Amino acid sequence: MPESPKYQYENVKVQVFPDGVAHVELNRPKSLNSFNYGLIRDILAAFTDIDSDPRVRAIVLSGSGRMFTAGLDLKQGSSKNKISPDLDVARQAFARQAHLRWFQSSVSSLEKCSKPVIVAMHGGVIGAGVDLSTSGDIRYGTKDSYYCIKEVDVGLAADIGTLQRLPKVVGNASLIRELCYTSRNMYADEALQCGLISRIFDNKEQLIEGALKTAREIASKSPVAVVSTKKLLNYSRDHSVDEGLEYTAVWNGVMLGTEDIPKSVEAFLKKKPAVYANL
Repeated sequence: MPESPKYQYENVKVQVFPDGVAHVELNRPKSLNSFNYGLIRDILAAFTDIDSDPRVRAIVLSGSGRMFTAGLDLKQGSSKNKISPDLDVARQAFARQAHLRWFQSSVSSLEKCSKPVIVAMHGGVIGAGVDLSTSGDIRYGTKDSYYCIKEVDVGLAADIGTLQRLPKVVGNASLIRELCYTSRNMYADEALQCGLISRIFDNKEQLIEGALKTAREIASKSPVAVVSTKKLLNYSRDHSVDEGLEYTAVWNGVMLGTEDIPKSVEAFLKKKPAVYANL
């Protein structure tokens, strides 16, 4: 996948297509796209940069090589600078918290990005890969994909998003606790049945093709409508119905003035695709 000149990162490849779709690829294939300091840094940078790019209206995230990701790189770790053992317990804790918040911000950059993110997963989706996928908007998988919340096997609780987002994605408390407590693999059919993924593809090539097709359909819509929909869905997920409705009324009180509405109506009446300006 050739990189777009504006987006140059060590551990992530980005290609922006003329139709408003960006393809982001985790690019540590020799390390199974495991999360080290560099990958965490580059995910945060890439999605922050893409969010500010008016050309981009939808994003596909995939992984290079044999699998989507093997999770945390246990050899290199996720921290560039080790915490000094000379610090007292409180100061060591503050340093760890700062690092965890930075890691969390990288994973959350998919959710914070104003454009919809389709996470296309093949092979293993392990540990931090589950955290990352639940921060996306849409999840697709190959029939050989499997999902594992691995953290308890290395002596810790998942701490960068799975425990917060997965219950809202799946909605089955018993299943989620089973997966989190046991670290067992959940395979594609079960992931589809429980709602973690919404489509299964036979192989990686078809997966990427299908994800890009969905992204292009999204990119053809009004960017005002799509960005607003993501904003309101995320807000309503974390608030009561009344709070969500009130926020929507305030938000759309401004957004209903967009030129995209009459353009959409005209396109519908003429049975021709609308052409919308970038945000």
